[in-house]
Amino acid sequence: MTDAQTQPQTVVAFDEVKNLVGKSLGHSAWREITQDQVNTFADATDDHQWIHVDPERAKDGPFGAPIAHGFLTLSLLIPMWSELFDVTDVRTKVNYGLDKVRFTSPVKVGSRIRMTVTITDVQEVKGNGLHLVADGTIEIEGEERPAVVATFLNRFYA
Repeated sequence: MTDAQTQPQTVVAFDEVKNLVGKSLGHSAWREITQDQVNTFADATDDHQWIHVDPERAKDGPFGAPIAHGFLTLSLLIPMWSELFDVTDVRTKVNYGLDKVRFTSPVKVGSRIRMTVTITDVQEVKGNGLHLVADGTIEIEGEERPAVVATFLNRFYA
């Protein structure tokens, strides 16, 4: 599903995370969006809209092909984030949430996507933790507009 990783993963110890504010982590490997993946997501979420799961009908639709669900594309943020970043010396890692998400362009089945990330803020939190804010952009190969722009939140506890 993915090409060989094209950006080395940034791995830091817990007490080095604060030094990463403003740092770009580069981009993840490209990963292809398949019809099987879209169909599985449709089954998992009970969203079987024809623009996602009916390739023949979708050819005549507004995008000229079936497209991935926006939330499928967003959910791939997690494995792409893991390709780019890790923190050692922690007991717990938590996906804390999202502050802002925009689905700016549809992802056609067969397209390849990758994510770029910049760490924008790190704050200490109760329980010997760090709250990390990152801006991520999920790009579509060969397209000018990205698929997703999101500010996502992570917590790490030592």
